[in-house]
Amino acid sequence: MPAPQQHDHHRCISTAVETARSLCEQRGVRLTPIRKRVLELVWQSHKPAGAYDLLGQLSEEGFNSAPPTVYRALDFLLDLGVVHRISSLNAFVGCDHPGHEHDTGFFICTECGDATELPAAGIERLHNDLRKTLGLNIATSNHELTGLCANCQASA
Repeated sequence: MPAPQQHDHHRCISTAVETARSLCEQRGVRLTPIRKRVLELVWQSHKPAGAYDLLGQLSEEGFNSAPPTVYRALDFLLDLGVVHRISSLNAFVGCDHPGHEHDTGFFICTECGDATELPAAGIERLHNDLRKTLGLNIATSNHELTGLCANCQASA
């Protein structure tokens, strides 16, 4: 059985923060300490994080733990394009392709809980096929697949 893949979450976090800083600078907005910390917490793993999970962590660290504070930070990060919302879980994950709008979807492992962003090209092909086949004009989409990830399959 293969060993679980090693992953450096610190690198994910630092890359996400640097990307967010750059996008904020380009757009003339601020990455406030609370926004930065919420981004770091979302990126601390690849498991979707709920707003109330984030609230608990922020409260422990001395940040304002009122729900509107976290929701405003998450809305800002969504608008900036550095996080995504997984509707079925009402939770948030980091965006693998930050800073530009793109079709997206997720594979959520039912065993370990990790969420993997699906390739945008595959989602785009699906949309194009549906447009051609059914004559649809797709305004928004929400693609969420569940099952066992490769690591969990190998561990079974």
